[in-house]
Amino acid sequence: MSFDKLQAASKEQTSVYLPYIQSSKRNDLPNAIGLYQKGVLEGHRKIEGSDNVSFIATWNIATLPSDLTRCRIQFDGNAELSYEIMMASFEFIYFLIELLESYKRYRVVDFSQTFYRKLLRIED
Repeated sequence: MSFDKLQAASKEQTSVYLPYIQSSKRNDLPNAIGLYQKGVLEGHRKIEGSDNVSFIATWNIATLPSDLTRCRIQFDGNAELSYEIMMASFEFIYFLIELLESYKRYRVVDFSQTFYRKLLRIED
């Protein structure tokens, strides 16, 4: 996926999420909402000392920031390596902001460590 061609959300769409997103993360909010509205993302999970593992993430698109988003991730095209999580859409969009920030730095499409800990229900 090319993030350069991502359709950013309008100011009206973005303004609904502003109260939920800290000011330091707001620059990428329009693009994160644009990505959210696609409902699908392909990427690669970096694995230390091994090859990256491809994944496809799909999710339902909620209308309001407090509505629930169900995200499903399948790794390596293997149904047995599928995981699902539900969270408020504003929280998921926050993870998409982190993903976009990381992509700018490393040019790898991958969710944050925090997202995977939540997905796999790993407690700190």
